[in-house]
Amino acid sequence: MSVLSGKKIILGISGGIAAYKTAGLVRLLIKAGAHVQVIMTPASCAFITPLTLATLSKRPVYTEFEKDFGEWTNHVDLGLWADLMLVVPATANTLAKMAGGLCDNLLLATYLSARCPVFFAPAMDLDMLQHPATLQNIQKLKSYRNIEIDSEYGELASGLVGKGRLAEPEHILKQIEDHLSSTSELAGKKVLITAGPTYEPLDPVRFIGNHSTGKMGFDIAAEAAKRGAEVYLVTGPTALKSDDNRIRVIRVMSAVEMYTECHKLYPEMDIVIGAAAVADYRPKVVADQKIKKDDADFTIVLEKNPDILASLGAIKTKQFLVGFALETQNELEYAKSKLKKKNLDLIVLNSLNDKGAGFGKPTNKVTFIDKDLNVSPQELKSKEAVAKDIMDQIVQKNAE
Repeated sequence: MSVLSGKKIILGISGGIAAYKTAGLVRLLIKAGAHVQVIMTPASCAFITPLTLATLSKRPVYTEFEKDFGEWTNHVDLGLWADLMLVVPATANTLAKMAGGLCDNLLLATYLSARCPVFFAPAMDLDMLQHPATLQNIQKLKSYRNIEIDSEYGELASGLVGKGRLAEPEHILKQIEDHLSSTSELAGKKVLITAGPTYEPLDPVRFIGNHSTGKMGFDIAAEAAKRGAEVYLVTGPTALKSDDNRIRVIRVMSAVEMYTECHKLYPEMDIVIGAAAVADYRPKVVADQKIKKDDADFTIVLEKNPDILASLGAIKTKQFLVGFALETQNELEYAKSKLKKKNLDLIVLNSLNDKGAGFGKPTNKVTFIDKDLNVSPQELKSKEAVAKDIMDQIVQKNAE
């Protein structure tokens, strides 16, 4: 059964060519079991008829106060009725009015009255979307805790190609379902996640590092945010980015920098997941100038980096602490040893002997080991699916 089953959804449609896609969206919402009430701006009726949407939604479509209601206060009742409100498409004009609190039609009056989560899906030509005023309005709506369904790249009605297409109805549906299925589990929780490699400098141009891309940690951060958590992602050098405003990304270079940032945040955290591939050692001496090549052998003297997870485990109070173990031999024994030594609640074991696991791959194969040494091997999955499994394990163990 879909999480949308029985949900009361207001679909607000503003006047853009992408309004024609809302017929498909209504059908998907109804098929998922939702009750859909369509509200159209007068301008949107030029792009798709109220009769079409009334037929698909099995409800009368509202467009104007005087025409549709006997009492002018019914927008308040609509705002209270809804479990969720969608504004699709959200044109530049409607975005500006929503951001500024203007209220010159039934859709905007209902938006201002809504007490439920509000999603908005921008759709317009690429230059309009990139205009500073539009970008500012989108950020303002997100600061109101409205949720953006990002526009997509492709051919636009103008004939130009770029970002600005309304997200496809299937993509909109998925984002709504993800929100409803996941926002409550970790609501109010603070989650700290480490990701990526660390680079330990030899001189101004060289470093000791590893092949970690940070994808696993970024996917875990995305999943934690999807479940309603306030996420802090401390990441080593990586090309990955996050556009999710629920994720605060803190970029560091070395293990010592990561250690410092994690300890700053740790006292306020509820869950900590150490997914970073932290270097065990760093050069004892870092040259001020580039080291020149000569004929002699070159020796680097290394010293140990602080063990971030072990140091956090030693001062653990309320935190649920999760570590990773990447092994090549005696995998289970080493992972269990790390679990106990570092005072972890859960460890995620990776073996480089498993095909499809390890650095630089879109997939991973993991085994979960909890603090009671229960072992739960998993199948090879995408890293996004593994991130979901990790968060499922954390939620389950916290509930026990």
